[in-house]
Amino acid sequence: MGRIHQLAILTGLLSASWAGVQRSAPVYHDKADLLYYLDPKGRARAVRKASDWEVRRSHILANMQEVMGVLPEPSQEPLDVRFLRTEESSSYRLHKITYVSERWENGPDRVPAWLLVPKQLKPDRTAPAAVCLHQTTKIGKDSPAGLGGPPSLFYAKELAERGFVTVVPDYPNFGEYQVDPYAHGYVSATMKGIVNHRRAVDVLRSRPEVHPERIAAIGHSLGGHNALFLAAFDPRVKAVVTSCGFCSFRKYMKGDLTGWSHKGYMPRIADRYGKDPYQMPFDFTELLGSLAPRAVFVVAPLHDSNFDVEGVRECQRAAGPLYDEVFRTKDRLVFQFPDAEHQFPDPSRKAAYDFLARCLD
Repeated sequence: MGRIHQLAILTGLLSASWAGVQRSAPVYHDKADLLYYLDPKGRARAVRKASDWEVRRSHILANMQEVMGVLPEPSQEPLDVRFLRTEESSSYRLHKITYVSERWENGPDRVPAWLLVPKQLKPDRTAPAAVCLHQTTKIGKDSPAGLGGPPSLFYAKELAERGFVTVVPDYPNFGEYQVDPYAHGYVSATMKGIVNHRRAVDVLRSRPEVHPERIAAIGHSLGGHNALFLAAFDPRVKAVVTSCGFCSFRKYMKGDLTGWSHKGYMPRIADRYGKDPYQMPFDFTELLGSLAPRAVFVVAPLHDSNFDVEGVRECQRAAGPLYDEVFRTKDRLVFQFPDAEHQFPDPSRKAAYDFLARCLD
């Protein structure tokens, strides 16, 4: 299978780890080649069908948890959605809510969110829905809901105007949600976000007007990668739109992963892996592939100073053959490269909304 696969086998056989932590899954030397997996004996096997890919995918998710912390079991706590106030627009109702993410020793952890429900829904069928995740902004959930910030990021509002039920939770320590996830046993804010966003899916599925199999995730920047993280761990998310959300680690800031390693993300990137992309047990090439064959729409501006467009193209080249050759779903992985900076341009948003409507129909 070539020298790269031989190196991959060697990597898989080695039980070495960083910071003395044993790994529960092999780490792949070539994270851009998604068409093979390592069997229990460390031998490289070709990915030819969905069951082959599930082996590699399980390794990807395990290695993501090495960095983010272990994904908790789904909460059995009642959601206890509380409606705090409602505002009316011409086309939807905007409800300010809180919902229970999980229960801690001092009581339930309540996440603030906006819930947008269209007024005119088709009487003969339930509506599509989307978890809308905000960018790095002090106002958090208010931005996608259309209550502040640039109108180009009002995607929860615009989707509601198109007939989607949308929910917009605050990420930890943005908007009205102040929390210390590390004091409650988390090793990353990223994993706490995944847990909260997974419960936002529960909120949508609890609504009588929402079709439980027609749920998407969408986000820009911080929300762009959080939409990917949520979908990776929650198969109920059937489609994803990610704007300015990622690139391969080695292309991020010329390989300096400091921006990923602070307490708002994943401190283990510094503590265990020295902020070195070549020591990381997973990469976004693999994360993007982990969503196959679900529908993914990627907006990657040519002049994004956060996420190098060439690093996005690396992910495209990695995941493309998986969608095309293994799942025969080439049309479900779409990339746009607008001539813009770190933005979600109007034409790209319209194309993304059309994509979601088509894939969730």
